[in-house]
Amino acid sequence: MQIPIQMIEKQKRQISLEKVYTLIKDDLAQLESQIEANIQAGVDLIPKVIRHIVDSGGKRLRPMLTILCAKALAIDSQQHIILAAIVEFIHTATLLHDDVVDTSDMRRGKPTANVIWGNSAGILVGDFLYSRAFQMINNLRNWQISDIFANTTSIIAEGEALQLTHRNNPDVTDAYYFEVIRCKTAVLFAAAAQLGGVASGAPADIQKVLYDYGLHLGMAFQMVDDVLDYVVSSKEMGKNVGDDLFEGKATLPLIYAMKYVSKADAQIIKTAIQQGGRDDFSTILSMIQNTPVFDEINTLAHQEIQKAQAALHILPQSPYKEALLELSELAVERRG
Repeated sequence: MQIPIQMIEKQKRQISLEKVYTLIKDDLAQLESQIEANIQAGVDLIPKVIRHIVDSGGKRLRPMLTILCAKALAIDSQQHIILAAIVEFIHTATLLHDDVVDTSDMRRGKPTANVIWGNSAGILVGDFLYSRAFQMINNLRNWQISDIFANTTSIIAEGEALQLTHRNNPDVTDAYYFEVIRCKTAVLFAAAAQLGGVASGAPADIQKVLYDYGLHLGMAFQMVDDVLDYVVSSKEMGKNVGDDLFEGKATLPLIYAMKYVSKADAQIIKTAIQQGGRDDFSTILSMIQNTPVFDEINTLAHQEIQKAQAALHILPQSPYKEALLELSELAVERRG
């Protein structure tokens, strides 16, 4: 069986992340300056830990959504740069906390902050990033922006707690899975896109379009991420292959696989989820490859991307709108 890494059919456009970076290179340079200016603290450990993760090769996908959405609506201020930096801080804080909760030891091909500096440092620096993000939000004196970030971070925390309470539970449903990824991943994508509209002074209907684009993109992104945990190398992923199984997370590949395999094989999967670890990873991967699971997830991710792209039809044609369409494709074609 051919592993379905490419989740949607390419359109005629020639897509590459470098092309998108080039389009907004000046904004990205300002973003990096904004990040650097706001990670300074009176304790040297704080910027050291933040730089470790911020400079470790992340794609800046979420802040790029804020920038591109703002530029697609012809923004005439620099507020989108500040908002993009806040989005990146929120995302980075969640990564620091996730790595502690999940006892992860590798992210983006490097040892995690909690491995180098300990769990306490990972938690405290994550807290600093949340606090600094809300300082920056407060300085904007915009109640809508405050509401968006407050609601988004609350939902993310709920998603984390929901997943934690069902760790090592092999009997969860796909409805549970979709709720987890909506909360943990998709709502930040959605907020990032909407904030581009807010910065541009866009009306509510346009903001809703951007929110929907980001939400569907985030759902597809996480589905692909959970497939990649089973089908690419640790080097390509930048983290250990099989981490989800090791952590006892019943993600969609496992949930769907148990519908197709024999009762005996389903029990192997259930036991692996209950106990955690990678001992049965190769066996379980072989089981999944002999089912239509990857194809089913391929179809679902494809459908989410179609919804994301359809949401943008109301935007005027521009290189930035085109880049948003390209990003939606790149998000599901990646191998890491």
